[in-house]
Amino acid sequence: MFPIVLLSVFGIALLFLGFLKSKAILLPATLLFLLITLAVNFLDWNKTYLYFNDMLRTNNLGMVFTAIILLSAFLVVALSGSLLENEESQPAEYYAIILFSLVGAIMMVSYENLIMLFVGVEILSVAMYVLTGSDKRNLRSNEAALKYFLMGAFTTGIMLFGMALLYGATGSFTLGGIGAYSAHSQGLSLLLYVGLLMLLIGLLFKVSAAPFHFWTPDVYDGAPTIFTAFMSTVVKTAGFAALFRLLSVSFVGVYGFWWTILAIIAAITLLVGNVTAVYQNSFKRMMAYSSISHAGYLLIGLAALGALTKQAIVFYSLAYSVATISAFGILLLVARQRSIQTITSEGVTSENFDSFNGLARQNPFLGFAMTVSMLSLAGIPLTAGFWGKFYMFSTAVERGQIWLLVIAVLMSAVGIYYYFRVIIAMYFRDGATEAIQVAPFYKYVLLAATLLTLGLGIAPGLLQGLF
Repeated sequence: MFPIVLLSVFGIALLFLGFLKSKAILLPATLLFLLITLAVNFLDWNKTYLYFNDMLRTNNLGMVFTAIILLSAFLVVALSGSLLENEESQPAEYYAIILFSLVGAIMMVSYENLIMLFVGVEILSVAMYVLTGSDKRNLRSNEAALKYFLMGAFTTGIMLFGMALLYGATGSFTLGGIGAYSAHSQGLSLLLYVGLLMLLIGLLFKVSAAPFHFWTPDVYDGAPTIFTAFMSTVVKTAGFAALFRLLSVSFVGVYGFWWTILAIIAAITLLVGNVTAVYQNSFKRMMAYSSISHAGYLLIGLAALGALTKQAIVFYSLAYSVATISAFGILLLVARQRSIQTITSEGVTSENFDSFNGLARQNPFLGFAMTVSMLSLAGIPLTAGFWGKFYMFSTAVERGQIWLLVIAVLMSAVGIYYYFRVIIAMYFRDGATEAIQVAPFYKYVLLAATLLTLGLGIAPGLLQGLF
């Protein structure tokens, strides 16, 4: 509970700091607030507490997911210095909204009651709607925010209706109460199954799983890049943590009903995400479909729910988040400082693969960092992404879901193609001759993300035993 209270107070403090004439204090203050929250998060390690009338539970797993979310937010904020340079931006409001959104994300990983889950989803979602449309002069940003809001509101209604049906079937909103009812394999109410399906639809929309993914490419492409990085990591981690908690606590008794549904959705998500990413010319849209495909890999772990699932989801979430943030951070530099974006007829910028031509020759460090990120997302050995996929595939093997494993391996091979397009552009094609100037702190953040990706790839056992 301490992170929730601190983030709420720090968010309000940032709004007051926004009244200062100088904006320079906002970025270091936000980073300091996130570091304090990350440290306080582990005060209850190896302890379990219930808060808010037993609606919120803190345990080691919840603290690990919270740490991944806070670390991802720290990396994103650390790369957001461009917000301070834009006279029209309101960085105090943006940073405050980010901290408030983290409150919702933490509720999603620690809830013990479906009402708390709903509150967390809404806090996180409303913040994302605002950040998506924060570039008010950009028509694509406005369009993306409207699409996200309308589709998000619709799926939230479906999710809430599902919660109502679950309450009607079980007489309880608590995970334990629903789990006790679903443990009886005989005579279960039809409302339970319908309610579970509707609740899954709402959560699968949040994590960009097919066929609930249609908002993702437009929203990722239209939103400011720094907030796209935040959405693609923090929201996905919180969503899958919520799904894992829901299914592993409340619906193990009806595993035979929902595992096939999730497995089919995982296969469709892998196919849609990987195959469609091949045809993209925009790097941001490719990363959007990449995000969809990674949702498919994470769904494998849920469909094959077992002893290995918890470790697999935690490791995969961390590996994916770090690599994705690093990639978007480099895209920010390329798009802003090299000024080689493609201007479309609508007057908006489009970051395509050609923007990376020759990057490694003039900026070896950026080329190396981007290469490590792409290799990790592709699941190449000696990167964290390889072990993330290995753990996910191991869960499928444990459950004997070989057909799903075959699809995942084939789609991983497809993924190598579009990730390597970036690497080929950086090392084997001619581009702009001027070098990109990288601020020292920005470079340190990218270096830390790169080293973490390589470190977890070389020694994946570092996280074992934490939860």
